Amino acid sequence: MDIRILGVSKEFGRVGALRGLDLEIRSGELIALLGPSGSGKTTLLRVIAGLEFPSAGRVFFGTDDATGLPVQERQIGFVFQHYALFKHMTVFENIAYGLRVRRRGTASEIARRVHELLDLVQLAGFERRHPRQLSGGQRQRVALARALAVDPRVLLLDEPFGALDAGIRRDLRRWLRDLQGRTGHTTVFVTHDQEEALELADRVAILNDGRIEQVGTADDIYDHPATAFVMSFVGDTTSIPVDFDGHRPSFQGVGFDTCLLGAYRGPGRLYVRPGDIDLTAPHATSPCGVVRSIHRTAAGRRAQVSLGTADTLIDVELDRSTEIKAGAKVGLRFRCGRIFEVKAG
Repeated sequence: MDIRILGVSKEFGRVGALRGLDLEIRSGELIALLGPSGSGKTTLLRVIAGLEFPSAGRVFFGTDDATGLPVQERQIGFVFQHYALFKHMTVFENIAYGLRVRRRGTASEIARRVHELLDLVQLAGFERRHPRQLSGGQRQRVALARALAVDPRVLLLDEPFGALDAGIRRDLRRWLRDLQGRTGHTTVFVTHDQEEALELADRVAILNDGRIEQVGTADDIYDHPATAFVMSFVGDTTSIPVDFDGHRPSFQGVGFDTCLLGAYRGPGRLYVRPGDIDLTAPHATSPCGVVRSIHRTAAGRRAQVSLGTADTLIDVELDRSTEIKAGAKVGLRFRCGRIFEVKAG
């Protein structure tokens, strides 16, 4: 089922949490809501769920206007960060709870449905255990099974792996991607973890200050950011103050060549990623700097370079063959087509 968010605003007193937001979620897709704290992503999820009602705008489930529907009438499956399992109930009872409350079948039908879900989430044989007897990853899978038990039209996940360590998070991301592909539920996933969003989602919606900055695939978001915020928020980025003279930027009076989309005049900023910079021999026609340090990352090595006489620091990805030491003077070449410029101001 597709979801359409049309002009939705949400205010808490004088604070605008959502500001005229539009978003279309396709039937059967997994979409991630990604943004910094306070960007509005959890508020948007709660509006979709019916836990909050918009101050303005409409919410449609398919062709049905769901704006004023209470949560119990929306057929929503909701999974929280901290599981929200009933500690005094077994795994079986936790999953069966919603079916019993909503009187979804006889006792034997409910039992059959619970065992189907235990197989689906790979927890067959765990039905008699209590939450305290499970690992964090297992508890989260029980929470997902409970959300799926009532056959929801939409599955909503609010930071579902936030309380887990990195190794378990990675495993559960792969598992959830496979599970969603098998069930086909329209799924909305809130996270502050960029890697999680880019790996897991069919599309990512980047939120900032209650507005959507960009919606797209992981490649769209990373390689073709629509705004300076998206460029600086997703992935590692250096912002460099420059002066534009048509198609040619300059830094501290040194002009350099790169491919820019459009011509600008006046001061502005260029945004560039560590992997999109090459170190060269110092040259009068390119910005130059000094290597301040070299450090190791999970992906390899990086050099931190101070640019010109300013305090601008740039991280540069080094390939395995690069031999360089702290204190070396270097030139910098920004690869054609890999610099994302903002409008000169």
